[in-house]
Amino acid sequence: MYPHVNIVTHSGSFHTDDVFAVATLLLLLEKKPVEVRVIRSREQAVIDQADFAVDVGNIYDPAANRFDHHQTGGAGMRDNKVPYAAFGLLWKQFGVEISGSAEISARVDRVLVQPIDYGDNLGLPLAPLVPDVYPYTLDRIISAFGSTYEEKKVEIDAVFLELVAFAKRIIQREIVKAVALEHASSAVKRAYIDASDKRVVVLDEEYPWYDTLSNYPEPLFVVFPDEKSGNWGISAVRVSLHEFKNRRDFPVAWAGKRAKDLAEVSGVSDAVFCHNRLFFAVAKSKEGAITLAERALSTE
Repeated sequence: MYPHVNIVTHSGSFHTDDVFAVATLLLLLEKKPVEVRVIRSREQAVIDQADFAVDVGNIYDPAANRFDHHQTGGAGMRDNKVPYAAFGLLWKQFGVEISGSAEISARVDRVLVQPIDYGDNLGLPLAPLVPDVYPYTLDRIISAFGSTYEEKKVEIDAVFLELVAFAKRIIQREIVKAVALEHASSAVKRAYIDASDKRVVVLDEEYPWYDTLSNYPEPLFVVFPDEKSGNWGISAVRVSLHEFKNRRDFPVAWAGKRAKDLAEVSGVSDAVFCHNRLFFAVAKSKEGAITLAERALSTE
């Protein structure tokens, strides 16, 4: 019989922090010969008997597997002043083991863990897209599953566990994405170094490239193969990953044009498509894609 491991977190309403904190522990423990039980309680006697107490108990002591941040003074903050919530405390302790490396763990902390920690401690500042319309965030997704005052018979603990399973998948996917970025980085850097005109970087695979090329000022367009279609894509490099503004747009005359119409206006015979937002274009061949990028550079 496998030993039991009891994870205790608070009962009542759930939040993004405790959902992702418990998900982190399940990822840590799922490959170990243990049987895990998640208990939601605020009773001190239950908390005291927990193998892991998460987001409850008013103690941060990793040696004792206590990971709360609600005590007076909190549980510390990162060098960038983002305070730790339960998710961050667990990721700091076990992120390297779960993700496989310090580099991957650090990236997941930056893109996923820190925003959740910040929001749980300080509230997440959101600018409206237009008046009274705001981004639909991960916090909003989690809160959508909380019961309303009209729902009297919701099995809230079962809903919590459903959300934990969802959170596990998000963490796993962020790890996969981070690993791919690490693997691709040297290939993308080499393509940049080898480019005769560093405004157009040509990749031999559809690598994730933004994190690497954004460190260089010259790249304006990236050419890459699309394995699914057999075509070649050309992406404009954005000013920022979080800002829908290109360093250089494709020509306005190409916007929304396809096939023959795009071939005529661009002068590239195998041109396939140009997005009407001028950030992406397609050609049938590598040579055609490179030519589209070069024409975009020379066309005002």
